[in-house]
Amino acid sequence: MIASQEETPIFSALKDYAKTGVLPFHVPGHKQGRGLPEFVDFVGHNVMSIDLTTVEGLDNICNPISVIKTAEALAAEAWGADHAYFLVNGTTSGIQAMIMSVCAPGDELILPRNAHKSATGGLILSGARPVYIEPDINDYFGIAMGVSVEEVTRTIKQHPKAKAVLIINPTYYGVFSPLADIVRVAHAHGVSVIVDEAHGAHLSFHPDLPESGAQAGADITATSVHKLGGSLTQSSILLVNKGLVDPNRVKAVLNLTQTTSPSYLLLASLDVARKQLATRGHDIVDHTVQLAHWVHREIAEASGITLLGKEVLNNEGSIAIDPIKILVNTRELGISGHEFETYLRSNYNLQAELSDLYNTLFLITIGDNEQTVRSLVDTLKAVGKEQEQYDNIVKYPTYLPELPELVLSPKEAFYSETRITTIENAEGEISAEMVMAYPPGIPLICPGERFTREIIDYISILKKEKLNLQGTEDLTVTTVKVVKNPHQITLSQTLVG
Repeated sequence: MIASQEETPIFSALKDYAKTGVLPFHVPGHKQGRGLPEFVDFVGHNVMSIDLTTVEGLDNICNPISVIKTAEALAAEAWGADHAYFLVNGTTSGIQAMIMSVCAPGDELILPRNAHKSATGGLILSGARPVYIEPDINDYFGIAMGVSVEEVTRTIKQHPKAKAVLIINPTYYGVFSPLADIVRVAHAHGVSVIVDEAHGAHLSFHPDLPESGAQAGADITATSVHKLGGSLTQSSILLVNKGLVDPNRVKAVLNLTQTTSPSYLLLASLDVARKQLATRGHDIVDHTVQLAHWVHREIAEASGITLLGKEVLNNEGSIAIDPIKILVNTRELGISGHEFETYLRSNYNLQAELSDLYNTLFLITIGDNEQTVRSLVDTLKAVGKEQEQYDNIVKYPTYLPELPELVLSPKEAFYSETRITTIENAEGEISAEMVMAYPPGIPLICPGERFTREIIDYISILKKEKLNLQGTEDLTVTTVKVVKNPHQITLSQTLVG
């Protein structure tokens, strides 16, 4: 019989081990903090006493048979899935494991263009070929939204050998696609559905929120419990439903990529976060949602600020918005989202989640209360009034570049012979690297795609606005690696990496 959701198998086992006073002659080398006194002085002895390794009574993440196995079973029950696997390499490792579990070299994976860079990593590792679908685009906010059932259906019919569809639930900006309907369509064609739910750990615990991937019947869902569920940074879970995907295959893939020396601090935080959500999740999430609704109402009329709201939704690809995401557009103030974020940090000691050319995103989470959200509201209202002195102009046109031509698979391009050129001179070249602003980590160009002047100009704008660009070996993102002899490689090839 499964343990009670009130229990914390991993956390309890760690505390019990620490209490025994066992003399450790095993890793980690700090020996419960004695070897790192400066760090212990700040974080405390208790933290270091449970930073342990795989010893008797603490189980093994690669082949769990006791406390980890029980904790994962409790997580599966809490999130409404058939199986759950704890991740200590973040949701990035989960997304890559999902892709590797459903795709072999040369297989096709249908995914939206605004997928996180970890999906591109999964394509490179698996050797799969991407079939990109265009999400809805909101021109005012300049962001990609959701994908429609019609678009997914059309793409599946055009690519009948596709193995899976990847859906983001919700997007970084909080937009939901009609996931349950997409699952039904995909499954009717024998196509599995994998879900990037990095920003949806809370969805299963409140009936007024859209369905989670597990609830919607998705085959595999990667969920960042640390983002919105309360566990420590880098701790996530992979949820698997029986059917089109073999859970044993998923676990085998995880064992290829996940560390054999997991942080028990991360595992314990997952254990406790699960308990909290399973036993008090409705009340906790409801309080968070009510705080977020209050923030929306209070700043809806703030000077020069436009909020992403229900008016941007449709009955096709974008059906709901997560209320805990507060997306503020400042284009009418004539300042970029990055300038707005910097101004808030410098003048009000307030840090946003992310910023882009037009928007700044704030998250209301289970760690917020009436005092913290009041500070946010007061600050946003004050800044709106302060910035009224500026001309209300749009600095840049709010467009996203057109989807570039896919010439080679990501794996083919990544493992190809390359040369270096400046991004300014890369028009027409096939990229061997990604280029993205992080966050949100959505590539503007992926390995195997052809640079266009539009993409180059957009990158130039991002650099001018001092957004955090990543993806190239050149940390300044001035040069990029491109495929040296693309005519010697065809898209049908699969290079062994």
